[in-house]
Amino acid sequence: MAENTAMDIHEILNHLPHRYPFVLIDRVISMELGKEIFAIKNVSINEPFFPGHFPYYPVMPGVLIVEAMAQAAAILSFKTMDTKPSDDSVYYFAGIDSARFKKPVSPGDQLIIHVKIDRVLKGIWKYIAVAKVNDEIVAEASMMCILKPIEKK
Repeated sequence: MAENTAMDIHEILNHLPHRYPFVLIDRVISMELGKEIFAIKNVSINEPFFPGHFPYYPVMPGVLIVEAMAQAAAILSFKTMDTKPSDDSVYYFAGIDSARFKKPVSPGDQLIIHVKIDRVLKGIWKYIAVAKVNDEIVAEASMMCILKPIEKK
């Protein structure tokens, strides 16, 4: 499938500006530059959000599943552009459409995230993303992201 098949956490950290506790990609299984990426998020009871969401029934917040999909998209985009995050720019959400949450994600689950580039127009990247657990869709969304320079104050 892919030109750049796998990425471990060390390479992921070189291609994401996020750091603990907000890195939501543990491994890249495969990617085809300019097309798609498959990534993993291992969901652990040690996640910092579980004590509050919900103490009696831990569930990964849907917004964090969407964020994990966006982080996979960012890795794909940075690798496709043959660049890395810098202190001069930020990779922002520009839009999230058609987000659907089909099943709860719990500690012990492994999210398999598949993101495809739909199109790139005037610096805005549009993606179709699906997250699965055990081959069942748990979330899906269309997303738009943009790399913007940081305005110095």
